Amino acid sequence: MALSISMWVAVLALSLSAPRTVTPIRVLVVTGGHTYPTAFYTVFEQPGIAWDHAVSSEEAYRSDLRGRYDVLVLYDMPKTLSETGTQNLRAFAEAGKGLVVVHHAIVSYPDWDWYRDLVGGRYFERSQGSQPASTYRHDEQMRIAIARAHPVTEGLAPFTVLDETYKGMWLAPTNTVLLTTDNPTGDPPVAWVSAYRRSRVVTIQPGHGPESHRDASVRRLMLNAITWTAASP
Repeated sequence: MALSISMWVAVLALSLSAPRTVTPIRVLVVTGGHTYPTAFYTVFEQPGIAWDHAVSSEEAYRSDLRGRYDVLVLYDMPKTLSETGTQNLRAFAEAGKGLVVVHHAIVSYPDWDWYRDLVGGRYFERSQGSQPASTYRHDEQMRIAIARAHPVTEGLAPFTVLDETYKGMWLAPTNTVLLTTDNPTGDPPVAWVSAYRRSRVVTIQPGHGPESHRDASVRRLMLNAITWTAASP
């Protein structure tokens, strides 16, 4: 039996009003090599994220991740990585998948220049030739300013957070700086987009303790970064 115009209108209205299914972003959170409070996990208890956890880099990269995850969130601090792990991490990044590098993950793989270029920075745990060691300082009030409009900074206003500062890092001049601080114990850039060409990579220097993990602005920053990097070309 043919539907009348009024019935077609009713069907159309019902279809428009029906809730749309949103596919969550598949995230693998990688930790290990550094202690951290479990408050960090709450950052991922936000709408639109489906996350798994790997407790070490070797566990994370023991197999090909490209078909399983959209974004890696790195919150680990390993010194080295196996050949298999190296290949799988590079394959993920070179496939155009997203990466969000948080806090002490900037310190990872101190002798791997590819990782330095991926992150857009390197923290020096010890001096290297004429380069002095980088420094850190706990429990610093960091006043955060917005350096530029960007999807990762959308919805953010200047804010202050209690966190750990890093100073004396190598930072790539090709980074797109998103957030800065005027705290003298830290380097001014505190969030940036790396110039790595194969995928979208966002590095976020804050993220040490529960004060940061529970801060509404930091949580918005993390969600924005995950969402934006998930749309990698």
